[in-house]
Amino acid sequence: MLNLDYRDARPIYEQVRDGLRRLMVTGAIREGEKLPSVRTLASSLAINPNTIQRAYEALEAEGYLYSVPGKGSFAAPHTGVDRGRREELLVRFDAVTAELLYLGVGGEALVARVRALEGGESA
Repeated sequence: MLNLDYRDARPIYEQVRDGLRRLMVTGAIREGEKLPSVRTLASSLAINPNTIQRAYEALEAEGYLYSVPGKGSFAAPHTGVDRGRREELLVRFDAVTAELLYLGVGGEALVARVRALEGGESA
């Protein structure tokens, strides 16, 4: 499910957050699906439960999951993603796109990749 890289400069909670976000975005974790409990995931990854809790809180703040007291954490509907996160990603997209254009990747090739992603294909 999640792979942690202890040589990665990012803190473990960020790796967990990013890994769970990737699983939600790719559909491996579906909307409304219950995520593992903090203790279960911490045990399976052999890390401190506080680290998982911090990752879950960050994902909830971004709109990727929601918590139900006494029931657990669930993948949020796609409409729940925070506007700030969208803007952050669009700024990164613009920067990467500008660099790709500078490196000679044509606009049509970029559009084709976006369309392939939109259609669920590999680009």
